Amino acid sequence: MADLVLGPALRYAGRTTATVWVETDGPGSVRVECDDAAGEAATWSVFGRHYAIVVVDGLAPARTRPYRVLLDGRQVWPPHPAVFPPSVIRTAGDDAEPRRIAFGSCRWSRPPNREEPDERHLDPDVLDTFATRLAGGTPDELPDALLLLGDQVYADEISVRMRDRLAARRDISRPPGPQVADYHEYALLYHESWGDPQIRWLLSTVPSAMIFDDHEIVDDWNTSHTWRTDMAALPWWPERIGGAFASYWVYQHLGNLDPGALAADETYAKVRDAADPAQAEEILRAFALRADADAGNGDRDHPRAWWSYRRDFGRTRLVMLDTRAGRVLTPKDRHIISSGELAWAEEQFDEGGYDHLLIGSSLPWLLPHAIHDLESWNEALCAGARGPRIARISEKVRRAGDLEHWAAFRESFAAFTGVLERIAADGPRAEGRPPATIAVLSGDVHHAYAAEADWPAHETTATNGKEPQRPARVVQFTCSPLHNAVPVGIRFGFRLGWGAVATRIGALLARHAKLPPRPVRWTKLGGPWFGNHLMSLTLHGREAELALDRAMRPRGGGDPWLRRIGTAKLR
Repeated sequence: MADLVLGPALRYAGRTTATVWVETDGPGSVRVECDDAAGEAATWSVFGRHYAIVVVDGLAPARTRPYRVLLDGRQVWPPHPAVFPPSVIRTAGDDAEPRRIAFGSCRWSRPPNREEPDERHLDPDVLDTFATRLAGGTPDELPDALLLLGDQVYADEISVRMRDRLAARRDISRPPGPQVADYHEYALLYHESWGDPQIRWLLSTVPSAMIFDDHEIVDDWNTSHTWRTDMAALPWWPERIGGAFASYWVYQHLGNLDPGALAADETYAKVRDAADPAQAEEILRAFALRADADAGNGDRDHPRAWWSYRRDFGRTRLVMLDTRAGRVLTPKDRHIISSGELAWAEEQFDEGGYDHLLIGSSLPWLLPHAIHDLESWNEALCAGARGPRIARISEKVRRAGDLEHWAAFRESFAAFTGVLERIAADGPRAEGRPPATIAVLSGDVHHAYAAEADWPAHETTATNGKEPQRPARVVQFTCSPLHNAVPVGIRFGFRLGWGAVATRIGALLARHAKLPPRPVRWTKLGGPWFGNHLMSLTLHGREAELALDRAMRPRGGGDPWLRRIGTAKLR
């Protein structure tokens, strides 16, 4: 008799529909029941594992109701006895209601281990702590969505427990060593992360939207054309990258799609309707390898696997951008997102119908000024601005320093900045009225900060004889990590990076590489803040409020095992 292995994860909740993702240990029929609607789906199988995404339709708007999951008619969720409150589906009300969006990135799921000294210095996991607070509250306190902006799992930095599991199935003294190597090992990684009781309950109750970043594959993923060439020469790489994309598609991407997009997804239909699991596996494997091959091909409009997506929360629009897999890495023609993807994003911006525009990007658009100039300078040197010998040295510096954010793709930075400038000043083409705010939400850099963009031309002006309109406020909100270490070097570097001395040094580097002036100015509003943080935006009408929560140890330190189970607090 089949049983529930992982999930349920409530991935989407609209006004009348919801999607629930599960993994089971055998084939079967999965049913999700509420008091006002139900949905059912058969499992499908790949790589010896079984999954289902259940669409629940016909839900009443503006209601919160518990749900249960049945597998072949037997209830498998909520568990009995239950430690947490019942999982619920909360449907949206009218567009005028406030929306609350929580977000962050970089969750290292390693459980505390007394034998690992570095674990004693980690702050508590902020998502664990957040889940504990929500479990003790009321349904009205639940956010409308949780955005996970990269590094949900760390394929290249694993726990001792995971290392032991890998050693039991293969020789980890041989490459890729103590890192995940294939789909099966990726699945174990998701089980370790999402099987955490607090996280499992949180994902079962709060709708989630996700995008990947480098550590879900390997550090420096798609940094440059040279990096891709080096990785392609490794005999174990095809199995690793194939397993990475296939597992991301199963565990993260499918749940990002609303029911309409899910029904239209050709790969999902082929995998779900395959004649047997072997055929489904071949379909998914081919898709995963093609997704990797599409990156860096130099054709910015080439059809490829598409990871970006859009979601609307009343009068708030989220456009999630893939800034990793879809890069164009042709030397001297580098783009962090292709021109085709930028055009798609601009179409979503121009459609209108929102007061607030949220843009998810795992990598920050606006960095400290000195670090921005450093990355742009490094890109110019890598491209040969100061000769081939300096270019080779600069490539090593790029990888060692992770110099591959928006600033290291200057053409993309300028094009994206130009689109935001137009939307902020003139509004979507469908409306001609600027939104109240445009917020780029990011992670990756293991600290939190807020910055605001400014263009000199953005002054309140009259348009077509109408009353003056105010440009949108354009901000960068960066929140990282959810649970990880923040080394002293990062603290020092990012504190220094916002300072006047470092800014002047950055300007000298930009001059050395003969870079044009930056196309936008920006000012730090707050930060940098270090520790395990979660940001939340509350959006109501044309107002927006940002909250920053940090998970703190109980007074006197406390045992790491106790910190793990809910004695930590959010400040």
